[in-house]
Amino acid sequence: MKSIRSARTPLALAIGLTASSAFAADMTVKAPAEPPSDWDVSISSAVMSDYIFRGITQSAHQPSTAAGLEPRYRFSKTLEGYFGVSAESIDFPNHAAAELDFYAGVRPTFGSLALDFGVWYYDYPGGQCFNTPAFCGFATATPLPNGNLIKQNESFYEGYGRATYTVNDNFEFSGQIYGSPSVLNSGASGIYYTGNVTLTAPAGWLPHDLGAYLSGDAGWWQLGTTDAFYGVPGFPNGIPYASYANWDLGLGFTWKVLTLDLRYYQSNLSRGDCNAFTSDHTATGVATTAINPAPLPGSSWCGASFVAKFSVDLSLADLK
Repeated sequence: MKSIRSARTPLALAIGLTASSAFAADMTVKAPAEPPSDWDVSISSAVMSDYIFRGITQSAHQPSTAAGLEPRYRFSKTLEGYFGVSAESIDFPNHAAAELDFYAGVRPTFGSLALDFGVWYYDYPGGQCFNTPAFCGFATATPLPNGNLIKQNESFYEGYGRATYTVNDNFEFSGQIYGSPSVLNSGASGIYYTGNVTLTAPAGWLPHDLGAYLSGDAGWWQLGTTDAFYGVPGFPNGIPYASYANWDLGLGFTWKVLTLDLRYYQSNLSRGDCNAFTSDHTATGVATTAINPAPLPGSSWCGASFVAKFSVDLSLADLK
């Protein structure tokens, strides 16, 4: 299954995971010798004990690394354009080499309200097809050893819109929506809704340069029906993926450009419906649902997870 790293909004400047959402750095502000450039570049990297995307592991509950680069251009004081690329290590059933993300958008601001509109492409190169020869197109094709099916190419794109409202220096909340006509190239459409609240420790609570925050997210992924590649006897033309809810709650500590984020993730997908969605190559046992008929196994990829993540995030402007 894909990797949904929870992409965050401008609030991500305090707690983001993706390349577009850098952790806030508590740095000394110096008066510039000349007007600041309209160009800036955000650079990020992270190591984490697990890579969770919308409540589902993308690294088979194993450690993962990530790195990203995001050039930005300021058209005016209230409008910024950006594009970016990031990479994450993953462990997908089709043996894809990595996740490569390419995205672009604009960020208009209106006082305390910050908006973000763009397109995100998730690329998973190097995959293999596991199904019958008729679906994979070569004579030696077979399902995975545990009976699951997976396409060679799971790459897909989403359009998104985000809004973040900053109440004060210590409180922000946001709402986001993402939409794709074919999630993981499965043929199933998907619309993901999510909201976030972040509380930041007031200045003076902690020693100089040390910060802390508490944040939580809740989301709902409304999913459609796949194409015939993933068909089962009860649904030969494609399975209707189970839509599901997910949430996370975390505590983070920042020091200059460094962030340590400790977070608990959970979703309400059953083991059987999780297996149908992810085609988990590590799934075992039997977990029968309408879209995951016996003797297909059950997956733990959508269950509770605790993740520790260490990140470094900065921009060229921070270095001046």
